Amino acid sequence: MDVNEVKALAARIRAEIAKAVVGQDDAVDLLLTALFAGGHVLLEGPPGTAKTLLAQSFAQAVGLDYGRIQFTPDLMPGDIIGSNLFNFQTSSFTLTRGPIFCELLLADEINRTPPKTQAALLEAMQERQITIDGDPHSLSPRFTVVATQNPIEQQGTYPLPEAQLDRFLFKHVIDYPSIDQERAIIAAHGSRVGQMHPDALGVATAADAATISAAVDSVAGVRLTDEVIGYIVGLVRATRDSADVETGASPRAGAMLAVAARARAALDGRDYVIPDDVKTLAVPALRHRLVLSPAAEIEGRRVEQVLAGLVDQVAAPR
Repeated sequence: MDVNEVKALAARIRAEIAKAVVGQDDAVDLLLTALFAGGHVLLEGPPGTAKTLLAQSFAQAVGLDYGRIQFTPDLMPGDIIGSNLFNFQTSSFTLTRGPIFCELLLADEINRTPPKTQAALLEAMQERQITIDGDPHSLSPRFTVVATQNPIEQQGTYPLPEAQLDRFLFKHVIDYPSIDQERAIIAAHGSRVGQMHPDALGVATAADAATISAAVDSVAGVRLTDEVIGYIVGLVRATRDSADVETGASPRAGAMLAVAARARAALDGRDYVIPDDVKTLAVPALRHRLVLSPAAEIEGRRVEQVLAGLVDQVAAPR
């Protein structure tokens, strides 16, 4: 598969998702980029903005085995990864697999469960394997986590620690739709009774595991020049030198940004990365990895504003 075929595949997937989700083009592009880059996505937005429907529709369109966990305060790690249960008939332990054994996992309202349970995802997201009673169990090489969280309610929530946030390739903030999009949403779904589901909305499968693997292999061949590498390094290091930032981005953040830029180039049908690919992905790839300084927080600065200023300051290669 070449990059033009990757671009065509992405167009087919977008068309299927659009049957269920109105708007959210940026979120769909980031999900596709993360899929082809082997990353995970955190979606943050108020209730009722189609975060769950978007994840379901995306899984349906890309043909991935879908699993969902509704995170709650009483959820335990074993409820996610599974456990070895004793079978009295055979006098032996049998592995009962948890819902994490899938290809696309929707971690719904991930910030409603304590850090102990959140940490059950760390090994799976980083190494695509889990350990139960000392025995490793491999997950699918396409294992992807799409997590959602509600930024409005703070009671009964547990903010994700930095180590957990760093496992996500992107954090995307979903806002309310425009007036035209909201009209289209109500016109399309206002007469439906009950919960919306991608199957009922006509979302078809536009890819399979072999096609996705071929697209990932194609992305790996996208060229990344020394000039663009230097630009990524300069941008990442600028976050550490900024007076507005207490903790900047890590080298891993730069490496993940480079992989994402390759995937972004392939989605546009190019076999080479340009600085605009990096600029487009800088905010969603870095916003959750920075900790603002107390002075910046007192002044009411937002991390997106700080990142936008750094992107403007760091000279891009011509």
